[in-house]
Amino acid sequence: MGYQCVATSVAGFIQQLAVAYVSHGYYFYVSGLIPAHKTPADTDAKIIRQYGIAVSKWSRARRKKAGQANVQYLRYGRFFVILATHGEQPFFDAEARQLRDIRVQPLHCFGYSIGCRPGRRDGIFHASVRIDQSLYRELKGRFEGAAVNRSVDDLCRELRLVSFEPYAPVRDQLRGLLRAINRRRRAAGCEPVPAMALRNWRSPVKPFAEIDGGVQPTANRWPARR
Repeated sequence: MGYQCVATSVAGFIQQLAVAYVSHGYYFYVSGLIPAHKTPADTDAKIIRQYGIAVSKWSRARRKKAGQANVQYLRYGRFFVILATHGEQPFFDAEARQLRDIRVQPLHCFGYSIGCRPGRRDGIFHASVRIDQSLYRELKGRFEGAAVNRSVDDLCRELRLVSFEPYAPVRDQLRGLLRAINRRRRAAGCEPVPAMALRNWRSPVKPFAEIDGGVQPTANRWPARR
């Protein structure tokens, strides 16, 4: 099997990025959109070849031991990200003008903000996946506006339709939405929306699995943003 880099869903893209890469020290990144006049597969091959990405885990281990950086590449639709660990690699010189550190500048894409923060207890950096702040404010305003004009059942249904995967920071944000809704409802003397309206568990996905008979979606509800 060749190097897998094309995610077949937003959920798969975010999971691979955060859980498989950022959580394992791939902190440095560049991201972008493949122009409409270019073939994504050709761009994939060029980047993978340029940075020697398609190597075995043993080769990656040897590079790490020798003080060299490892590089990964991931794409969904026309949005892509190249990530690297600490070490020496031509990637850093070639991409110096666009290079970002995800611990300092989170990656914004598909309505998510993916960053990396030190744990409160252990101080070790962990991947952090949350709803992009501007989008979260938009969601909060929409639900606050509907809080006293909709039934509990309607609000529960709308909350379950919020399509973001419930990583821990996302769960915190969704609980914030619920508190905002219920503040409005209590002030109006309405029945509160129960906590069971929120989706609290994330189901892992296969990032590169074929879906819908192998047809990869090309559109997404939330636009990618650099």
